[in-house]
Amino acid sequence: MNSKRKILLQAKVLFAQQGFDGVSIRSLAKAVNLSPAALYHHFPDKKTLYLETVQCAFAEQEHVFSKVWCSEGTARQKLIEFIECFTELMFADPAFHRLMQRELLIADNERMQLLAEDVFKEQFVELMNIIRQLAPRLDAHLAAVSVLGLVCQQLEMQPLLKCLPDWRLQHEQPQSLAKHINDILLNGI
Repeated sequence: MNSKRKILLQAKVLFAQQGFDGVSIRSLAKAVNLSPAALYHHFPDKKTLYLETVQCAFAEQEHVFSKVWCSEGTARQKLIEFIECFTELMFADPAFHRLMQRELLIADNERMQLLAEDVFKEQFVELMNIIRQLAPRLDAHLAAVSVLGLVCQQLEMQPLLKCLPDWRLQHEQPQSLAKHINDILLNGI
């Protein structure tokens, strides 16, 4: 594994645990056994490092989303596949999920703009296009946010859900949750 990749993987974990403000270049350099100067060789500043960390974490799954959008399936099939892929991503990468939770709670406007433009915009636009095809009367922006929210909220609620009545192990399986969300969205309650 090259140095830059090693830095990005460790940065994802540290940013997820401590947040943007809690991670220093010095502490990250120490965690990857490099000097701060060596770290600056790869990244000119902390903001660039942060953005590349999130982009790298999301890019690992981006090719899967691209396959969904480019497939020959119907808009309905693409939405089903997107929800399956997004659910898998959020469950498979707890550090990425925690990083996103932390950023949403802090809601730093500058970082939100960077994330929206440089990381999530393309996928969000594709999702809105699918929703426009399926339900032209809906506000595509709000509907796309609702789809993302359903997936994220299921994951965020997991610690509590295990303690509520009628919980079953399948409720924390990504495939079961994706099917449930798709059933709600496409078939109604």
